[in-house]
Order: sequence, then structure tokens, then C-alpha cells
Amino acid sequence: MSGLLVAGTTSDAGKSVVTTGLCRAFARRGIKVAPYKAQNMSNNSMVISATPTSQGAAEIGRAQWIQALAAGVEPEVAMNPVLLKPGSDHRSHVVLLGRPAGEVDASNWEAGRAHLARAALAAYDDLAARFEVVVAEGAGSPAEINLRRGDYVNLGLARHAGLPVVVVGDIDRGGVFAAFVGTLALLDEEDARLLAGWVVNKFRGDRGLLQPGLDELEARTGRPVHGVLPWHPDLWLDSEDALDLTSRRSDPTGTARRVAVVRLPRISNFTDVDALGLEPDLDVVFASTPRGLADADLVVLPGTRATMADLAWLRSRGLDHAIVEHAAAGRPVLGICGGCQMLGTEVADPYGVEGPPSTVPGLGLLDLRTEFSPHKTLRRHHPAGYEIHHGQVTGSLSGGSITGTMVHGALEDDGHRANYLATALGVTSRAGFSASRGRRLDLLGDLVEEHLDVDALLRLATEGIRA
Repeated sequence: MSGLLVAGTTSDAGKSVVTTGLCRAFARRGIKVAPYKAQNMSNNSMVISATPTSQGAAEIGRAQWIQALAAGVEPEVAMNPVLLKPGSDHRSHVVLLGRPAGEVDASNWEAGRAHLARAALAAYDDLAARFEVVVAEGAGSPAEINLRRGDYVNLGLARHAGLPVVVVGDIDRGGVFAAFVGTLALLDEEDARLLAGWVVNKFRGDRGLLQPGLDELEARTGRPVHGVLPWHPDLWLDSEDALDLTSRRSDPTGTARRVAVVRLPRISNFTDVDALGLEPDLDVVFASTPRGLADADLVVLPGTRATMADLAWLRSRGLDHAIVEHAAAGRPVLGICGGCQMLGTEVADPYGVEGPPSTVPGLGLLDLRTEFSPHKTLRRHHPAGYEIHHGQVTGSLSGGSITGTMVHGALEDDGHRANYLATALGVTSRAGFSASRGRRLDLLGDLVEEHLDVDALLRLATEGIRA
């Protein structure tokens, strides 16, 4: 088996970025490469074909979808066999090989995931048999010793497949050298033998000032630094993690129209607004208070993994009144999926899909009703967009300046986005989303080629750690 595991000192350290960049760099060398993440915990997902030749729909993490694009291969369920979608602090909905598969609870976290581990490792073996190299992305940190016994995402996977491990650390957070050394110190001897080196992410400044620390890190750990990836203002990718929401803001010129996206506690598929963030005449911000919506030209209610709970959260913070007042002033509101459901007159959950069976009033801005059912809708739309939802909506999806849609990703279609912005805000679209995504992937590939030792990492992936 030929492969490499990209782990991280923390969540959001840059694992997804490095994995995506290596997929791009290896593919440029003519390598048939596949991305892989055994288990994602994310509410950002994508609908794909259930198999490369089928018309059926399946669901995987958004990050693995973009990594497959970077590798130039068709996304498939084996690339993210287990997707956990948090429904609360203690319970997650399970997507196994692209389809809903019940729930897992914090109280039986280890035992309840044994069958998921078997499926995930089998999916890795399947990819490894069909691709020349598999670049696997870990989750969280490999040094989470409380979870090691049941781990199949980090060193549990590495042991299974004999994968060398490269650990990424975000220097922008501070304490990166301590995080690297501490990671190694917490590993047992067999796990530590698989740790092959380090990658520093998001460095700003003079590399010469960093070099003494890199030299000391290599001396203390006996592992090489495989490169220092710089921070770049134009580098952002479809994310799986809401931790980076605060960085998702355009560069306002003072004349841009302000788009306020409500930062729901259980926000999902927030990549829906990435296309708006590319528009030079829009300033996109995330807001969680009525004051944050006060001067918005457009309010966006995004998707959510728990419509009823987040609707209650809106009301607890007075955001419901702020949205209604915004609409009453004739200013546009856009609701996407769960956000669309909130705009209606009523949300009913007779089967207890999101919690105890109940019915609650919506914001009353659209004449529509939502009823949740155990059946989950997965559907792709062309030229752009996809549906992922339990709630079935009946009624009108538009009224005056209020628009609702159950389709994620529709704004990525340049024509659709141009029509909406012209109608809602009188703004002329000046961005091309698909071309921009391609440029971002190429930029990442260029940065990885320039700043990481790609040849050494490819040798690790194909030859393993030399004794």
C-alpha cells in the first residue's frame, strides 16, 4: 500500500489545506492519487453520485470533495466513508458510505463506532488497491490519548496501513513548537515510529527568524521539517470546520453592499455564501446579534443541522425581530435549506427527527410549511446545487424581497447568482466562481511545490519510513 497520513496538532491546523495541496502536487506529477478521511465530524457536506457510474445520490464531507477535484479524480464515498453530523453536544447523526445510518452517542462513543471503524478501514483498503497513492487526512490530533483505543482516523489508521505520518501545526496560533514536541511525547513507542516529520502552516514573516526553532525541533525530535507553508491572503478552500468562519470576510472598499450571514449555532454548508464573498461589490460578514444585522443590505439565513433548535436560538437573542424588521423595511432576506424552513409559517417534527415531536411557528415571512420525516432527501441539481434535508417544504418559496431555497450551492452558478444579485440588490456580478476555485487550487499547488519538500513526501508515501 502506498499512502501518507496528514495529521495535525489541533483541529483547523491546516490538515485539509496540506492534504489538498499534496493531492494537487502529486497529480501534477502524473500520480493517480486519491484523498481519504476515515471519519469527518462536520455539517459541511456535498452530494455526489453513489458510484462513479450510478445516478443515485450519496453524501460525503465537503473537504474530501474539493480534495478529489484537486487530484483530478471523481469524488466517491470511499474517500469519506464515515461522516458524523453533530445534532447536539452529545449526539451525532451518522452517514456511512454516503447514506444515513442512525446515530452515535457520547455515552457509547467507542463501542458504538466499532462497525464504523471496520467500514472505514475497508474503504481505505479499497482505495489503496485502485490508486497509486492515497493521501489520508487525520482528524483533531493524534495525541488525543483519551480516544486512542478506539481510533481509526489517526494512528489507528496509520497502524492498519503502515502509513508514515506528517504532523501539521498552525504557527499563527502560537506555541507550535511545544505542540509538535508534545504530540511526539504523548505517543507510545509503536505509534511514534510512524511519525515521519513536521509541516509548519500559516507562517508570516522572515523564514530566517524561524530557522533556529526549526533546527531545534529537528534536533529534539529526530524528525525533519518537510516545509513551511506561508499564509496567503488569496488562499481559502471549501471548509469542513466552522472554526474558520471569522476569517470569511471580503475586503470592503467603503462602497460595498453589506451581506450579513446569521451565524447559527449548528450552521451547516456555510460554503453556500463563498460565491458572495468573491463579489468585489459585496462585504460578507457573519453576525450573531441584532446589532450585526442592523445595517445589512441583505440578510442570509444559512443551512442548519437543527432547524427547530436554531430557530429557538434566534428568538432567544432577538434575532427573529431583527430579521422581521429588516424584511418590513423592504430589504431582501435569503433563506437556504434550514434557513428557508425558518422563514415559513410553521415547522413540524411529528416523528421526532430533530428531538421530541413538536410543532413551532416560523418567522412568518413566507407562506410555506415544513414537516420533518425520517426520509432524507439527497439530490443533485445542474448546473450547480444539491439538496440534503429531512424537512419537506410545501408552499411558496418567494414573496416580495424574501426568497427561500432548499438547494445548497445554487449561488455557485454564475448566471443564477448574477440574476439574484441584480434583482435583490441592484448589484452587477463581477466574479466567476468555478474559474476562481480552479485558480485557488492551482495557487495551493504552487505554494506546496515551492515551500514543501514534495519529492521527500512522495518518497515517504511510496517507500514508507526507512529504518
